[in-house]
Formats: sequence, C-alpha cells, structure tokens
Amino acid sequence: MRTFLRLFGLGLIILGIYFLGQKIIFTTGGYGYWWQGIAANASIASLVAGILMLIFLPRRDRRLGWVPIILGITFVFFNSRAILNPTSLWQFLVSFVSIAIGYRMLITGQSPL
Repeated sequence: MRTFLRLFGLGLIILGIYFLGQKIIFTTGGYGYWWQGIAANASIASLVAGILMLIFLPRRDRRLGWVPIILGITFVFFNSRAILNPTSLWQFLVSFVSIAIGYRMLITGQSPL
C-alpha cells in the first residue's frame, strides 16, 4: 500500500508541475547576431551532459552532474526570456495543493488526510 501511495504522490507532483508549466513559455531573445544559437546550444548541451552524469557516473561522483545542470539553467535564464502567462487563482491553488499533497505522500508513504 505504501508503494502505491508513493507512486500516486509522484503522479500528483507531476500533475501539479504540468498545470503550472503550461503557463510558462521559454523563448530565445531577439538577438540579431550569431550569439543566439550558441547560447541555446550551450544550455541544451549542459543540461544533457548533467543528466547523463547523474545517471551514469559512479555514486560518489554523481554530485558533479549538478554543476552542468545549474550552468544550463543559468544559460536559459540569462540568454532567453521566460514569459509567464496569466493564470487563475483556482488553477494555481489546485496545482500547489497537488504538489504539496503529492510531496507529502511521496516522502512519508501515508495519506495526508
């Protein structure tokens, strides 16, 4: 039963992030020079390298994988725009409650109610 509750909690977290993520759009900046393609490629390459390092490096070296991931996220925020579309209070509340309850279920394996 605990395994089912943890899987259900993970599903609630993913659902909440999905609903919030629908309102965020990442676009590249309006640069007219050659720098735009390099910035986008560098962010994607660093994120992929970091994820591969987290998955395939030995356990003691996995922390090194977070460095390229943080670098890739930094490239995304500094070299592109994040457009936050308006969201209703109801959608935000449902998403936030879904993430919070899902996290509690994932960590404890118990129903929060």
